[in-house]
Amino acid sequence: MATWHLEPTRQNVHGHFSRDLPPILTIDPGDTVHYRTLDARWGIEKQTSVDVPPAKLSPRDPAVDSGHCLVGPIAITGAEPGMTLEIQIDDIRVGSWGWTVAGGWKHPVNNWLNLNEGQTTFHLWANDADKLEATNQFGHQVRLRPFMGVMGMPPDEPGILSTAPPRATGGNLDCKELIAGTSLFLPIAVAGGLFSVGDGHAVQGDGEVSVTAIECPMELVSLTFRLHKDLNLRLPRAKTKDAWLTLGVDENLQTATLLALEEMLTLMNELYGLDRLNALAFASLLVDMRITQIANGVQGVHAVLPFDALKMPSL
Repeated sequence: MATWHLEPTRQNVHGHFSRDLPPILTIDPGDTVHYRTLDARWGIEKQTSVDVPPAKLSPRDPAVDSGHCLVGPIAITGAEPGMTLEIQIDDIRVGSWGWTVAGGWKHPVNNWLNLNEGQTTFHLWANDADKLEATNQFGHQVRLRPFMGVMGMPPDEPGILSTAPPRATGGNLDCKELIAGTSLFLPIAVAGGLFSVGDGHAVQGDGEVSVTAIECPMELVSLTFRLHKDLNLRLPRAKTKDAWLTLGVDENLQTATLLALEEMLTLMNELYGLDRLNALAFASLLVDMRITQIANGVQGVHAVLPFDALKMPSL
């Protein structure tokens, strides 16, 4: 098994999803890739003042680079539509700085709170990767729990696709459970998979209610890739150190919730052999439904089933 290293150079990054993007690297299943990533806004230096935005990686074509700064895509040998790509998240190490903004633009959350014009707050963060702590310019401190906001592949659709919405094939999932030690499982829609990663989050709450986390570069994102040829998924799922997650995405939050629940019932059938009716009964007792994010237009919900939640009768 090989280990590869990818830096966020101009030739290695992009700001959209497309099935037509050529891969910057082709790896074998079982290989590991060590990434360094920029923040979502393509910043190449620490922002030191709320009034002075940092320099950004250039040149950028607004037609294809208007989205999150993503490293990739990479192709996985043998990946074909109908298979599942497992992304094992081995390690994540935050960069030394980050930022959070709230209010000041039109968004359903800001509109509801009457914070869409003239009222903005901007927090600049100094991140301590060893202590997993961050301190803003006012002296507030928070604990860090880093993960990548965007991990995904393009759907089998033509054209240049935004990085903003999460999709069945992943993308801007913004699921805070996808920390080091977890695995994300994504359905593959195009040959090679064409996986990309970016949008580092030093910490984020469920919901990402201001539309930003602590947005930051990452010094290290270590991912190991595996193929599951006989696992055919409709939507993403994940495995943490103590639970299974199924994810639903839709513009309607209720629909996203029902999709995540439906995928959990399917998983419970795989794990325990339960029919849908009995899986629903146990899900009502054991499964937590959590709002992943309400930030991206396409809403996200994840269902959580702890590994030890159900003991089956002995045969």
